[in-house]
Amino acid sequence: MNREELAELVRKQQFPLALYATGKGLERPWGAAAGMADEQAGWPMSVDTPLRVASNTKTFVAATVLRLWERGLIDLDGPIAQQIDPLFNELLAAAGYRTDKITVRHLLDHSAGLVDHTDAPEFFATVVREPTRFWTREEQVRLGAKFSAPLSEPGRRFSYSDTGYILLGDIVERISGTTLAATVRREMAFERLGLATTWWEIAEAEPAQVEPRARQFFGDVDATEINASMDLYGGGGLVMSARDLATFFAALFEGRVFDSPDSLREMLSKGPHEGAETHRLGIAASSVAGAECYSHLGFWGTAAYYSPASRIAVAGFATSREARGKLVSVIEQALAATLPVSTVA
Repeated sequence: MNREELAELVRKQQFPLALYATGKGLERPWGAAAGMADEQAGWPMSVDTPLRVASNTKTFVAATVLRLWERGLIDLDGPIAQQIDPLFNELLAAAGYRTDKITVRHLLDHSAGLVDHTDAPEFFATVVREPTRFWTREEQVRLGAKFSAPLSEPGRRFSYSDTGYILLGDIVERISGTTLAATVRREMAFERLGLATTWWEIAEAEPAQVEPRARQFFGDVDATEINASMDLYGGGGLVMSARDLATFFAALFEGRVFDSPDSLREMLSKGPHEGAETHRLGIAASSVAGAECYSHLGFWGTAAYYSPASRIAVAGFATSREARGKLVSVIEQALAATLPVSTVA
């Protein structure tokens, strides 16, 4: 499949879509987009159209924690009891969580046994009913602690948790002495990497001269104007373009984010817990056409992949949650087409 065929594959999709590929395995970056970012305003989708990337933010937060670790500022295997806000520690302990046994690594690879506060039925019901409501970090931790007792012993099994990444965001701020947004921007070198269409909602101003944001949908709900605080504190928070997301993924795997290659190896290390095969530290592990691949998805319809075999990063955006599965299929077809023949199963 050549570039023209990949572009045609994008155009054939029955939903607004942007796809961008970059990395050392390409002679030059490649991008394609189809459909409208905002039908009413008449704005077409492009590879520079920014959208909320939701949980794709977790990879940035995890990499920031690894940056702090490589500089000796955080112990990945140290308990979180003394590292998180004392109020959060109190709330979790009262709900039965062993914060003296839960480590930073457990939060990173989702093996802490923490519930996901977004699974509480009242969370999304309230978000849809009161879209302008401002949520605090404390409210979300309280909701998670109230919603469920521990799902497992720390380090026992994988259980995806946005609440865990809220705690990581808190830890990052307490170590850095500044906001999570400012710390991620500095440690992930946004300016040096040229991530010109990337910003953290509420905490940062929208960059000058950026394209208008795409509208994003959850079923029949236009989620674009839902207050960003619903997903702001580490589990989500970033707005960016497909170009910027792919650029970051390529930089992460090509040695332009960490000081030492040991940090990436640590990020990709597999834990001993049940379910560790599918998720590492802030990034998922899978295979595409028989070749290993690393990725992360975002709730509203975003995805980013990196293939070590082809040395290519691909990121894509759809404007609806329901189209995310088709988006992933397109990305995996694009990646499979780039794999060396010897690696294809």
